[in-house]
Amino acid sequence: MQADAAFLSLDDLKGRNEHENCCNIAGTDPTGGAGAQADLKTFMAHEVYGMSILTALVAQNTTGVTSIMNVTPKFLKEQFDCVFTDIRPDAVKIGMVSQPELIAVIVEKLKQYAVERIVVDPVMVSTSGSRLLEDTALELLQTKLLPLADIITPNLPEAEALSGIRICNHQHMRKAAAMIAQDYDGYILIKGGHSMNRADDLLVHKDEAHWLSSEKIDNPNTHGTGCTLSSAIAGNLALGYDMISAVERAKAFISGALRDGLDLGQGSGPLNHCWNIKQKQPL
Repeated sequence: MQADAAFLSLDDLKGRNEHENCCNIAGTDPTGGAGAQADLKTFMAHEVYGMSILTALVAQNTTGVTSIMNVTPKFLKEQFDCVFTDIRPDAVKIGMVSQPELIAVIVEKLKQYAVERIVVDPVMVSTSGSRLLEDTALELLQTKLLPLADIITPNLPEAEALSGIRICNHQHMRKAAAMIAQDYDGYILIKGGHSMNRADDLLVHKDEAHWLSSEKIDNPNTHGTGCTLSSAIAGNLALGYDMISAVERAKAFISGALRDGLDLGQGSGPLNHCWNIKQKQPL
């Protein structure tokens, strides 16, 4: 079956899907709160078929990251080909990619398969504070991968790294977005959840800016919130929503998951990615 699919044209593959689907490109989390596992549960909650291309096996839990085993560039390429010559994704979410060699492969394959609706969560540090991006990979991330994205979703520390400025308030968030936009034409979602007082997010595209304002939900369990939000955006894009609607729906989804109050683990615990299914509440 796969051998036959390899001979199909790109147009043939685009027309073969009978159900909306998404693919994540990310590292793992054996406790299921972040990374590829969190993405897949989020896709399921949105009734989107989920697939995974793994960049790394990560030994982590709610208290921290123990070790990272990156896949080889060759194996990463093989995973790409297996997915894109068989079940072409309607949207792609890219998370943790720690090595420049792997970023280069992803850039190559995104171009080769003319991938559409790309969401990049520029993961640099885990919720527990562990560094997940090698110093040598940051420049390649900024100059090669981010320009291919339809939207990027940095949190405040990541936006500081990408913009080079300190962010302490709303004005700083707008300035950081303007700095990032100098080298990037897509949507920029700066997430304000790391702020002490509120969870106000800023969505910027060219000359347009939208504030997605909300009170901060009192829940210490935030493991994997960035992964979950970006995969929710990808899921909504796959379902046909425009970018602003996709981001608004994703924020509502993450807020519901935080309000659900799941309490697991010894550290910053995971979200209930299927809270809407438990409550039988449509998205």
